[in-house]
Amino acid sequence: MRQLPETDRDAIRLAQDPHFPRWLEQITATGGCAHPVHLSGSTTTLDGTTGEILHHYDTRHEPGERLLVRCRNRRATICPACSRLHAGDTYHLVRAGLLGGKNIPSTVRHRPRLFVTLTAPSFGPVHWTGETCRPRRDGGTCQHGRPLSCGATHALDAPAIGQPLCFDCYDHTAHVLWHAHASKLWDRFIIDVRRRLASSVGLVQSHFSRHARLSFARVAEYQKRAAVHVHAVVRLDGPAGPNDEPPAWGTTGLLADAVRASARRVLVHTPYSPAVGELALRWGTQIDARALRTSGDGPDDDAVAAYVAKYVTKGASETGAGTDHPVTDWANIEAAPISEHVRALMRTCWRLGGLPEYASLNLRTWTHTLGYRGHILTKSRAYSTTYAALRAERAHHMGHADTSEATTERHWRYVGSGHTPGAALIANGVAEDLAINREWSRESASDRGRI
Repeated sequence: MRQLPETDRDAIRLAQDPHFPRWLEQITATGGCAHPVHLSGSTTTLDGTTGEILHHYDTRHEPGERLLVRCRNRRATICPACSRLHAGDTYHLVRAGLLGGKNIPSTVRHRPRLFVTLTAPSFGPVHWTGETCRPRRDGGTCQHGRPLSCGATHALDAPAIGQPLCFDCYDHTAHVLWHAHASKLWDRFIIDVRRRLASSVGLVQSHFSRHARLSFARVAEYQKRAAVHVHAVVRLDGPAGPNDEPPAWGTTGLLADAVRASARRVLVHTPYSPAVGELALRWGTQIDARALRTSGDGPDDDAVAAYVAKYVTKGASETGAGTDHPVTDWANIEAAPISEHVRALMRTCWRLGGLPEYASLNLRTWTHTLGYRGHILTKSRAYSTTYAALRAERAHHMGHADTSEATTERHWRYVGSGHTPGAALIANGVAEDLAINREWSRESASDRGRI
């Protein structure tokens, strides 16, 4: 008789356990999380005045004496269930800053607002679906004797897309160091936009905050050439933030002019290295700043929020620009299932990370992201709500929030993570069922709206 696979045997073992119904409740509560965190401990809620115990929970009564909670990983390649939840939170976070809601007034939709795209500069010619690779006249050869143009017309999903025309000419060092300084370049950019707005209306630059406030939410996305580019919503408010109207001089046109000028002007210098020298890093020449409108011409607010939410869950491996897990040695780089272009960038990152002048950049820690050290999504404090507030609102909606009159004593410790093979199979089924149910609910709500 043929023996069942290990995964099936483990799933059957779990299903036959007397505690399986409660275990399944925990899996469902995590949304079918692929890598749940296992906790052991207790929570006691006391009346703030009398000290009476209002509620006590202890994992000693749970299967395996542990509670499973979400891993909250944003990457769809790591945990599809938690990434969907993170994408939903991101959508509401970005949308609130565009249209109001979540304690943000609806008047923000009438403020000067832009959807801005900033790219990395060129580090060398690459294969592309656009002008670079369209059949055309001979573009000459590089110093290594390789052609500087490509006569092929590549499909959008062709493996060659984003690969250098000449690996020896491509500046992998500048690419990695640009990534390492991209967040600082963004900070300089925002500061310069504020200064340009002030100067353009005759204000002392240091007095800008007395008259207006610049708020933003930005997401970083890897291009096919494995270089990060930035999409951002930028909004101009009054000095008190979203509850304050901007000054009369604060127009969309003025904001767009300041954004374009600052993107062309700002630069960041790398630390001096005897091996590399000092590089001056800038944004690329492709700069886009489009006005956002609730109707008519311009990007749609809901579409922008959905776009940002979609890309915030993508990991480096999904875009072919690295891996989702840190690398610990050179062998990890050589064994990774990546393109030769990305492998060259990871090798460069590892080598530069060993130089003392770049120690502060922690490049070896960020080799798997090709040196990019920033968060995928960042926002200014006054742009809109926060992830923490959205999670608290969800907990309150589900009846998990503590009452304001009570005090809570918590004693928890980490005891593990992940699933056994059979548990992973069941959790994946739970996640798929919940996703289908959500899709049906959306379609039903849409149908009711059309009736």
